[in-house]
Amino acid sequence: MKIINKLYPHAIAILGFILVSLIYFYPVLQGKQIFQSDIAQYTGMAKEQNDFRAVEHLEPYWTNSAFGGMPTYQLGAKYPYDFISVLDHALRFLPRPADYLFLYFLGFYGLLLVLRIDPLKAFFGAVAFGFSTYLIIILGVGHNAKAHAIAYMPLVIAGFILVYKKKYIWGGLLTMVATALEINANHFQMTYYLLIFLLILSVYYTYVRIKTKEFKALLTSFGILAVAGIFALGANATNLMATAEYADFSTRGKSELTFNPDGSKSTDTSAMTRDYITEYSYGIAESFNLIAPRLFGGSNHEALGTDSSMYNFMISQGVPAGQAADFVSGMPTYWGDQPIVAAPAYIGVVVFFLGILALIIDERRIKYVFLSGAVVALLLSWGKNFPTLTDFFIDYVPLYNKFRAVSSIQVILELCFPVLAIMGLQSFFKADKNRQWEGLWQSAAIALGTVIILFLCKGMFSFTGASDSYFSESYGSSFVDALVSDRKTLYSADLLRSGFFIVLTSGILWLFFKNRIAQTTALILVGLFMVSDLFFVAKKYVSAKDFVSGREVAVPFEETPSDAQILKDTTHYRVFEVNGNFSSARTSYFHKSIGGYHAAKPRRMQQLFDYQIAKNNLEILNMLNVKYVIQTDKEGKEFPVVNPDANGNAWFVNEVKLVNKANDEMKALDHLNTKKVAVFNLNLYGSKFKNARLKRNMDTTGTIQLRTYKPNYIRYISDSRNEGLAVFSEIYYPNGWNAYVDGVKTEHFPVDYVLRAMMLPKGVHTVEFKFEPEVIKTGSIITLISGAGMLFLLIGGVYYQRKNNLG
Repeated sequence: MKIINKLYPHAIAILGFILVSLIYFYPVLQGKQIFQSDIAQYTGMAKEQNDFRAVEHLEPYWTNSAFGGMPTYQLGAKYPYDFISVLDHALRFLPRPADYLFLYFLGFYGLLLVLRIDPLKAFFGAVAFGFSTYLIIILGVGHNAKAHAIAYMPLVIAGFILVYKKKYIWGGLLTMVATALEINANHFQMTYYLLIFLLILSVYYTYVRIKTKEFKALLTSFGILAVAGIFALGANATNLMATAEYADFSTRGKSELTFNPDGSKSTDTSAMTRDYITEYSYGIAESFNLIAPRLFGGSNHEALGTDSSMYNFMISQGVPAGQAADFVSGMPTYWGDQPIVAAPAYIGVVVFFLGILALIIDERRIKYVFLSGAVVALLLSWGKNFPTLTDFFIDYVPLYNKFRAVSSIQVILELCFPVLAIMGLQSFFKADKNRQWEGLWQSAAIALGTVIILFLCKGMFSFTGASDSYFSESYGSSFVDALVSDRKTLYSADLLRSGFFIVLTSGILWLFFKNRIAQTTALILVGLFMVSDLFFVAKKYVSAKDFVSGREVAVPFEETPSDAQILKDTTHYRVFEVNGNFSSARTSYFHKSIGGYHAAKPRRMQQLFDYQIAKNNLEILNMLNVKYVIQTDKEGKEFPVVNPDANGNAWFVNEVKLVNKANDEMKALDHLNTKKVAVFNLNLYGSKFKNARLKRNMDTTGTIQLRTYKPNYIRYISDSRNEGLAVFSEIYYPNGWNAYVDGVKTEHFPVDYVLRAMMLPKGVHTVEFKFEPEVIKTGSIITLISGAGMLFLLIGGVYYQRKNNLG
């Protein structure tokens, strides 16, 4: 009975999380699914992989439908012995995206319990965290992996805190499992930001243990965390090793080129330039969006009403009322520093107010850890607007330059402040009357003072955005004037709204202070105000209107007449859609595309586009076997154009052009007859083509015919009178692809910057390419061993705790 009474409030809280998740995303109960733009792109990218899996019941680990060819390691590949995914799917039992919202709640609830917050306060805190606007909008646009990783962050932090508090077994087990789940979520940028916070947390506890001379406890904590981390990494070994292998091949690796597409000298060896990394940098003043959502206009697609200046402007131009109302339902009111914003990063003004209360009234020093995490995250989110710190991290902090959109580190702030808020709420109810009054008036003064100062500073802002010059040219200056007027209205309205919530929350706490209402009543009212504040802001950006039928999600792209015409050709070829501009997965859904949509594109293919295809070098399309180009006429109608000069699947060349640098290899492609000449980098790959210097004027009369095609297996028949150099219109990937001639493994090597080539003997031969990545085999063994070790530790740890009746 005691156990039931102990678990009862937690069971009620979990049931509440389920209900709140389903209520917020209620269309899932009608069989609908949320349309996520990024997931639509993923579906296009993964179409060939998923089709192969359905037919062959195997993983291809490679797709030719995107960027000419790439591994599927970051396209939802499934690995052997992935027991952590099984656990993860068990936790995410609700329909998507309610499953991620539930996971937000559950993880944060666990962290608050570890911080000794009682269940009711922890419940409200968890819901407030989950409804943080940024966390909701990433579900709306389809950043599922990001949401997934964020959801497990609180549990990892909870495990660390337990270990540092000498709850070694429970803390170690929680850290091990939570970290394994965090890594399995497969969003390494979010995990990297979590590591920054964990470093801050570890520095704090190291200081505490050294100060109290508890060196043994400190070393024990480090040892347990290390063991937990090793097993968590091992349980995800296959994915981690495969991703690390691919990273050097992707745009996240260093570039071999030392000049830019325009010919100028490149000062950055990374394919991700400093400008690219910091493109999404949060504005310094824009940071006040955290407490007033539309201070800087909200989003690039903000809904305005019929009382807006823009609506009145449209009416004055003779636009019918219905059309004017539709037009103002998605206006570019955002005028901050970032290129595109789908929603403001609003943490809630009640959360902000209660967070200040914690800093004033809570006596636990761990509050400074969460404050430090929030401050560091905020400063780093400014990116190029705070170059001193940002440049230091890019230049000197390991791996920081592998990630872009630096503003997204604010997820750490969005985690830290709700923790502070609930700590503040709990401390207020526990404090004596003097401390209550002191904390209440000071936090109210600071929060309201911030709002008032922002009101007074309104005249300092121009309320103009980077795109306003375009709007002025296209629609006239009066259009921009109306837009600016609405931005000013949003600025004032949301400050008034924030001020109202501060006064309301302060009033409830004041009534409790004066013994006018009971503690439970005050807690519930404050909790409801805190959640409703966030709930209604989030609903502006992700709501029932974003849900569609399941078929629209499963089949996100409709076949066009151009697609239908091209698909009549059943041979093996590639397609280039000009309007896709190398950054759309629509073509990949239907064809073998040379473009695609991915955060880590194959670097050399991206460079080939930037340095050659974008400059209309048609010879590059020929060597990539682009047989069809989808173009658009003046009326916007698409039509396919046949490329009669495509080189085909494979061909013999009669000459090898030798170079020693990647620069020379790329420049050689400027004017190259790829049907006759192949460019080979002797310095990098000379050992793979040992007779490269001797080969000139080779026989090209032979033929190579494609007989079998699968994503991970290609078979050709070659027929030639003499030995010759064969070039294949397939992307060279150094790890995993093996070539066989008549069943005998044979060396192959890269030519023409991205393609495969090999010497073939005279006569008729069977040539095979098989994708046999060793990294999958090795990683799977490590994963299996680690999974077994984790299970042993879990059983042993629980048994030991039970036997010794430890807390």
